[in-house]
Amino acid sequence: MPATVAIIGRPNVGKSTLFNRLLRREAAITHDRPGVTRDRIYAETDLGGRKVAFVDTGGLEMEEQVEDIQAAIFAQAREAVKESHGILLVMDGREGLTALDERVAAFIRTSNKPVLLAVNKIDGSENADLMLAEFHGLGFPLLAVSASHGHGITTLREQIADFLLADVPEEEDLTAEQGLRIAFLGKPNAGKSSLVNSLTGSDRVIVSPVAGTTRDSVDVTFEVEGKRYTFVDTAGVRKRTKIEDNLEQFSVLRALKASKKAQITVLVLDAQAGMTTQDKKLLSFLEKEKTPFIAVINKMDLVPRDERKVAREHYKKELSIASYAPVTFTSAMTGVGVAELLPMAERLLEECRIRIGTGALNRALRAALGKHQPPVVKRRRAKFYYLTQVETEPPTFVFFVNDPELIKPSYARYLENSLRKLLGITMAPVRVFYKPSHDKKSE
Repeated sequence: MPATVAIIGRPNVGKSTLFNRLLRREAAITHDRPGVTRDRIYAETDLGGRKVAFVDTGGLEMEEQVEDIQAAIFAQAREAVKESHGILLVMDGREGLTALDERVAAFIRTSNKPVLLAVNKIDGSENADLMLAEFHGLGFPLLAVSASHGHGITTLREQIADFLLADVPEEEDLTAEQGLRIAFLGKPNAGKSSLVNSLTGSDRVIVSPVAGTTRDSVDVTFEVEGKRYTFVDTAGVRKRTKIEDNLEQFSVLRALKASKKAQITVLVLDAQAGMTTQDKKLLSFLEKEKTPFIAVINKMDLVPRDERKVAREHYKKELSIASYAPVTFTSAMTGVGVAELLPMAERLLEECRIRIGTGALNRALRAALGKHQPPVVKRRRAKFYYLTQVETEPPTFVFFVNDPELIKPSYARYLENSLRKLLGITMAPVRVFYKPSHDKKSE
């Protein structure tokens, strides 16, 4: 697992904006209204040559009597602190040190973990010393930053690596030891544990008809025909309104985290129940995060024969927002369709690791542009200079253009679909970015 840093602070000090700055991408919703971030948000980035996970948390009120949602935010922040290797404490330099800041700092001290204080919203160095003066009394090493304008972010990244994570060992590569890691994600009682047991051929995981039996992620490593796999059977993810205790809230968070740490996620859906609202939220989460996943419609044996065709059409329609994701219909109880799952996961991983040369990419780009030019937006047409692949798992591509704002969403979808067809990427999610190019030769 990568080194983990929890970002903690009271509401509206700029935690999410700082989170996005540290990641160098928009990973968290930001808003001037306090309390926008409620759940913990995990995201990874490269920091000084090593992989680091940041955790954005909700603003802490630290009052004795708080609403249920504030109690949940505090519980999640406390869990983030518990799981982290270091803590980035964020305060507002414009407002100065408040009583609430002091209560948050007192809470953080009880963790006995290294803490770095980022005093945010300090846009320049001319008043920095004066604005920082009262924060020194907290006793934490601190830096002046401006998440909105980028001031001090480079130094902050360096300090996180050199101070907060100085004693954290490098992430171990467990690929050879654990093989292909597959996480099973889904709402309670969808049949995740039964699928794991069916695939392993043993009762390695407790199976119960009572929803919520699995409280935490369970790793099951085994071999099939000389190939090693590790299954992560996660807790069922149910609606927020049905989460009644803190332990289950943490189980939900760990389930989502497990899906991000696995190489492949299996989204398990109950064929009898139809696509529920919670299923749709999980699907949206996987699609947004570009997580490689397989949709498994389980319990097909419990659907009457004359209704199975309708059920298949229902799920294929509901899953169309991630139309690239492979879909299979199974019965963990009878074993029907289960044998298809591991070969499908292997093929999906192979696609996720695809590496395409710049020459082949740009030939595909020219073919797509030749078939359908970008539309004129405000009397201007987007000009594409070149295309390159920057990452795998999932495949990540960058288009260099004259102005990214000229790329309409509909045309972006056309380009992605065209590239998938031309490059043979049929199952894997892809990330696509558009960056401005300063090359004027083609202007």
